Amino acid sequence: MAEHWKGAPVAQALTERLAARADQLKVQGIVPTLAIVRVGERPEDLSYERGALKRCEKVGIRVRQFTLPKESSHEDLLAVIRQINGDREIHGCLLFRPLPPQMDEEAICAALDPAKDVDGITAGSLASVFAGSGAGYPPCTAQACMEILNYYGCDLTGKRAVVVGRSLVVGKPLAMLLLGQNATVTLCHTRTADLAAECRRAEVLIAAAGRANMIGRDHLSPGQLVLDVGINVDEEGNLVGDVDFAAADAIVGAVTPVPGGVGAVTTSVLAAHVLQAAEQAR
Repeated sequence: MAEHWKGAPVAQALTERLAARADQLKVQGIVPTLAIVRVGERPEDLSYERGALKRCEKVGIRVRQFTLPKESSHEDLLAVIRQINGDREIHGCLLFRPLPPQMDEEAICAALDPAKDVDGITAGSLASVFAGSGAGYPPCTAQACMEILNYYGCDLTGKRAVVVGRSLVVGKPLAMLLLGQNATVTLCHTRTADLAAECRRAEVLIAAAGRANMIGRDHLSPGQLVLDVGINVDEEGNLVGDVDFAAADAIVGAVTPVPGGVGAVTTSVLAAHVLQAAEQAR
């Protein structure tokens, strides 16, 4: 049976450190503040928003919510982004995506002040991640994977890491973060030839393709460390990851569960980015 690398202790350790930093800011008269911008009421957005509100409350971050109807125009949302950019008391912004089709998502992301882009959605933030400059903020989910690996003592130097998924939200930036800790990284996707063989060679395997249970027994090998970023609903209505958890549990060295794994850490990373933005804005 594999070790279960749960996200709760990682999030708790982060929260304790972050609360102390928030207290230090408040002594200086600075209340770290996050703007949450949501268009419509997609269930997954509402779920993440609830988690973010709870985490920010624990840390000591004030949250201002900007909610627009699904039928709102591009200009309506752009006006909200401009308002946030101009408000010196707001240090970070979380914008839920995808946006409705009447909105130009690329233009909206580009309009956000990079200094307030705490979830890595602007070109400037992503460029910083790819350049390894340390400026800007990586996407929170990608950073959450790194926090889990670090918490559980995984030294990535020289390790063969395989990332399945090539999105700008997780796959591509995560590959850069892994390289930054000296892993040897292979970036795969659903069209990779003989994906199972590529996955079996990994010492660290991270699944972020967004397909329920696509990583099965044939993709796994003994002793692997497996992080499951996927959040999917199976045919029975159960929440499952990209990894067949039962198969992984019987083969690999360690695996993150879904739910209760990577997702549990993501809001803590978001809070960390807000605090960093507040500290830099002093």
